[in-house]
Amino acid sequence: MGKLSIGKYAGLCVLGGEIAYTACLFYGTMLTGKVAELHHAIFELLPGFTWLGIGSFLAGALTIAVWSGLGGAYIAWMHNASIKEQAK
Repeated sequence: MGKLSIGKYAGLCVLGGEIAYTACLFYGTMLTGKVAELHHAIFELLPGFTWLGIGSFLAGALTIAVWSGLGGAYIAWMHNASIKEQAK
């Protein structure tokens, strides 16, 4: 496998993170009881997040985007750094 584009890989990680974030929020609206309390409490660990507010949704999405992008860039960088150059 060749070198990865850091920007493209990080962008795909952001996209995946946002899809997962939205799916988890949607799933959380269908929960009840103690499970819902736990699910909501875990989401409230995100900075600026309170359950079901538009500003809160955007703050959470921004947090997820930043961490997903940083993680994706780091993984692509580590992958590229680990590739040994072929002798010519």
